[in-house]
Amino acid sequence: MVDESGSAFDAVEQGPQASEGDAGTPRRDEGDLSVHPSVTALQDRFGETVLHHEVQAGDQHVVFVDAARNREILEWLRDDPEQRYDLLVDVTAVDYGGGKPIQVVYQLWSVGHKRALRVKCELPLEGLSINSVVQLWNAANWLEREVYDLFGVEFVDHPDLRRILMPQNYAEGHPLRKDFPLRGRFSRAEQTRRALSQDYHDDYTPESLEVGGAPGLAPPESDRPGEEAP
Repeated sequence: MVDESGSAFDAVEQGPQASEGDAGTPRRDEGDLSVHPSVTALQDRFGETVLHHEVQAGDQHVVFVDAARNREILEWLRDDPEQRYDLLVDVTAVDYGGGKPIQVVYQLWSVGHKRALRVKCELPLEGLSINSVVQLWNAANWLEREVYDLFGVEFVDHPDLRRILMPQNYAEGHPLRKDFPLRGRFSRAEQTRRALSQDYHDDYTPESLEVGGAPGLAPPESDRPGEEAP
């Protein structure tokens, strides 16, 4: 039950608090390298650039690599015949809060070798920037935009880095960061005012608006009265 003072909502307004103890990113024990050939191959090829390896949920191998060399390492994993991770299943991120680095996560699958590998790069909060991998897998395009939108990670050389879920003029920050208040940073009244004042031109390119026949723009030639499509 909620008392009349509304104190039950104090934690909501304050946001998440720093955890006690070690401020570093949680680590699991090192896994058995011999059961996943890609882990050993990565360490042989890139040495100290491979920072850490662990096994989660019994059989999910996770490799932490130097974020500055993410594209180089991922390209090798894609192209080396013994690896051939030709399918990028997902690009996402994790924020543990308390000032810990944000992890950018790449979930890979090798169709030919029938094995999975998860690659993680840690970014300090004051340096949330990493190379885009759209040049390696076009599927990363919208996935990286989602991470940019919800976590604030900049992807260098991305062909069209802009918000994908929140409005382009969204000013409250990045909703999946642990320091983001559950109710948002603005009051309900201000959030409503901003939502009602949005212009659909903010979320579409001029080309998309033209195709959709937006008011004030000439319709496509095939849709003009008295003209037939070629």
